[in-house]
Amino acid sequence: MIRELANPTRFMSLSGTLLPWVGGLAALVMAAGLYMVWFTAPADYQQGETVKIMYIHVPAAWLSLFFYMIMASSALGTLVWRHPLADVSQKAAAPIGAAFTLICLVTGSLWGKPMWGTYWQWDARLTSMLVMLLIYLGILALWRAIEEPNRAARAVSILTLVGAVNVPIVKFSVDWWNTLHQPASVFRLGGPTIHSSMLVPLLVMAVAFTLVGVALHLSGMRTEILRRRVRTLTILEAERLDAQAA
Repeated sequence: MIRELANPTRFMSLSGTLLPWVGGLAALVMAAGLYMVWFTAPADYQQGETVKIMYIHVPAAWLSLFFYMIMASSALGTLVWRHPLADVSQKAAAPIGAAFTLICLVTGSLWGKPMWGTYWQWDARLTSMLVMLLIYLGILALWRAIEEPNRAARAVSILTLVGAVNVPIVKFSVDWWNTLHQPASVFRLGGPTIHSSMLVPLLVMAVAFTLVGVALHLSGMRTEILRRRVRTLTILEAERLDAQAA
C-alpha cells in the first residue's frame, strides 16, 4: 500500500475520498466529547471545574509528540527509502505539530496558575515541551529558508532526526526528574489512575483531536502536492518562454 501511495495521483484520489469522511467523523466525535466534558464529566474534588482544561491540554500534548514521530518517520522515508511523498508528509505535519505544542503550553499555563500559583515553572516537563516548540519553529523556518524542495527536504530531515532525541525526554521527564508536573496517569504499567468518569471523556477527546489532526494532515499534504505541481508548471512555462525568446 505504501508503494501504491508513492504515486501522488493515487494519493490525491484516495485522500480526496477519505478527507470528507475523516472530517465528518472528527466533527461528530468532537461534539460527543465536548458534551461529555461539559455535562457528564465531574469536577475534581480538589481542582474544581479547572480540571476540565485537562480535556484539551492532555490530547494536545499527546498529539504534539505524535506528529513529531510522524515527522521523524517521514524523515527516514526521505533519507533512507527516498519515498516521493515522505517530505510532503513531513512538511504538512510540522505546522500541525507546532500548533498542538503551543496549545499544550498555553493550556498548561492556564491550568498551572490555580494549581501551582504560577503560570510557568522551569521544571523538566515544561522546559522540554518548550524546547519541542522551538524545534518545530526551527524546522518551519528551515523549510522556508531553502527554496529548492529536495534540498530543503534533506536538510529538514536531518534536523528532525536530531531533534527526535527530545521526544523521550518529554515523555519520561516526570519519571527521570522530580518536577511539579504530575506523573503519567493514563498510559502506565499499573493501569490508569483516573476514574472512568473522567477517563472516558478524556479518551473521546483524544480520538477527536487525533481525527482533526489526521484531517489537517491529509489536507496539508494535498495542498503541498498541488503547490509543487504549480511550481513545476510555472518553471516549464518559463523555460518555454525563454526558448521562444531565444
